Amino acid sequence: MRYLTFALTKGRLASKTLELLERLGITCDEMKDKDSRKLIFVNEELKLKFFLAKGPDVPTYVEYGAADIGVVGRDTIVEEGRKVHEVLDLGFGKCRMCVCGQEEAGELLKHHELIRVATKYPNIAKDYFYNKKHQTVEIIKMNGSIELAPIVGLSEVIVDIVETGSTLKENGLVVLEEVCPLSARMIVNPVSMRMENERIKELITNLRNLVQEESHAD
Repeated sequence: MRYLTFALTKGRLASKTLELLERLGITCDEMKDKDSRKLIFVNEELKLKFFLAKGPDVPTYVEYGAADIGVVGRDTIVEEGRKVHEVLDLGFGKCRMCVCGQEEAGELLKHHELIRVATKYPNIAKDYFYNKKHQTVEIIKMNGSIELAPIVGLSEVIVDIVETGSTLKENGLVVLEEVCPLSARMIVNPVSMRMENERIKELITNLRNLVQEESHAD
């Protein structure tokens, strides 16, 4: 039996994923060692390997088959546009992708004016404005705190992830439109899906049942 390899997004998504897997009896004790310098963690018994990666790299590892399975936020899947199968909404890491700005920017959106949009997610922003709203905009790719852009006049609006909205409020910004809901998703390499169909399907089914149980418990 060959190893199935998981690429997990570093941080909260990885720890939530491991909690879920643990409840299915899939553990990886090596990953609990906070001082470990290892890059790849193995569960010999179940023939599983795990490694942690930065969010945007997870779909890349999965597309190229370096990982069979990945767990990553939906924002990253859509933005990266890699050839992977999105198979399951894991139900945690919930937030929304939104168009935000100062109240008065709402009028510019209504009237489809030519505006500047600052964002870390140019592909998502482009798709939303060009294909859904049919509004021509200038998209400015940013890396740092996006909230600054409308405040200093770099852009009229921003497209960004909103969890609680408190950062927006503190900076005098509001959600003007919702682009799409987001959460952690499980993705699978298309070739792995065919080659390891039984094992992967079983895992997806067990995880799906667990996620449904949790949502009913809430």
